[in-house]
Formats: sequence, C-alpha cells, structure tokens
Amino acid sequence: MLLEQLSYTNRWRRIHPGAKVLFAVCGVTAASLSNTPSQTLIISLLLTATTVIGAKIPIGSYLKVLAAPMLFLLVSGLTLAVAVEVNNSYPWFVFSFPEQQQFLALKVCSRSLGCMAALLFLAFTTPLNDIISLLRKFRCPSILTDLMTLCFRTLFVFTDIIHDVSTAQSSRLGYATTRNAMNSLGIMIAALMVQVWQRSIMLHQSALSRANDGPLYFLTPEYPWARSSMFAAATAGTFLIILAVLAL
Repeated sequence: MLLEQLSYTNRWRRIHPGAKVLFAVCGVTAASLSNTPSQTLIISLLLTATTVIGAKIPIGSYLKVLAAPMLFLLVSGLTLAVAVEVNNSYPWFVFSFPEQQQFLALKVCSRSLGCMAALLFLAFTTPLNDIISLLRKFRCPSILTDLMTLCFRTLFVFTDIIHDVSTAQSSRLGYATTRNAMNSLGIMIAALMVQVWQRSIMLHQSALSRANDGPLYFLTPEYPWARSSMFAAATAGTFLIILAVLAL
C-alpha cells in the first residue's frame, strides 16, 4: 500500500486529477510515438524527474515500486533479444543475439519503460478515489465505478487480516521451521477465505438495510487553480509529444 500512502502525502495531492491524467496520457502517447530508444529514454527520465522532484516522491520508494515491473521488463526484453535455432543434431539448440532483434528488444523495452514512468506518475500523485470521481464525471457506468471502489476497499481488508494473522502466528513461533511455516500459511489462507466470506455477507446486509438500490455516492473535493493546472499539464504533455515526434 506504499503507492496509496504516497498518493495522499505528495506535493501535488491538491492538483486537479484531470490535469495529472492528461499529463500521464500525453506521456504514454509520447513514449509510444518515439521511434528511437535514446529519445524514449530521455522521455522516461523527464517523467521520472517530474515524479521524484516535482511531486517530492522519495527516490527510495520510487525505486522500490519500480523494481518488480523492471524485473519483468528485463526478462521480456531478454526473450525478445534471443534467437533460438533448432537443429536435427547436436547441439540441438543454438542461441544467438542478432543485431536486428537486439534493436527491436531495446525499442520495445524503452517504450514500455516510458509508458510505465507515465503511469507511475499518475499512481504516485493521484489517489484512486480521485480517479474514480473523475470517471464518474465522464459518465463512466456506475456499476464499473462501484465495483472498483469495493475491490479497492477490500484490498485494505485483506491487508489488515493478513497482518493480524501473521503477527499472531509469528508470536507463537509459527514460522520457526519450514514445516511450521507451511502449516501456518495454510491456516492463514483458510482464515482469509472465511473472513472475506463473512465480511462480504456483512457488506451486502448493510447495503440492504440502507435500501441501497443505486450507485454509491461520495463527496468530491474542490481543487483550486484547476484551469491553470490543466493548462500547465497540456503544455508539458505537448512538449513531450513534440520531443518524441522530432525524433522520427
């Protein structure tokens, strides 16, 4: 839940979410239009600097969140760069790194990195509640936004249950040995399933007791300087797109 914590405490928390969504969309567009890996890497660095320096996101937290997708990206890039030749005799498989595939892998990975940097900017600076409120303004189906809200709230319920159960098990040496750890893990999964089932029934009953027959309603905060924020986001996003197009 590190992303959610930083999205509420960053420097640009009170900026209109539409401006941040617009800048993120422009960042994804610029990364997709760029045709050279070097230019895409420059765009990625600009997006990362905007997140870390502009929104005051700690670099350690940023790298911590970036580690998992970067590992997946490296494995995917290695898969694209390797060419496998199957022979009828020994050696049965011959691995090579053709120059054309290396360039293709670098191009795909750099674009993916740029898009990921743009999406991380949005995730680090904008809480999901603000994004859901923005989707409601754009007339997104209420059933979709309600499901997003409930699933998002359920994640915190899962986290609390896992934390409480694991703490109780650790205090009783439930993870002292491998056998105890496997047994504790099974008990935790069973307890989690029961808790989720019970809480879903309670949520359904509480909704019925309030005659809930429509969409969920929430108070939407007001954002100062909304027009200036939209103008600044559009200007910065246009600059990124022009930077990507000039490399074609």
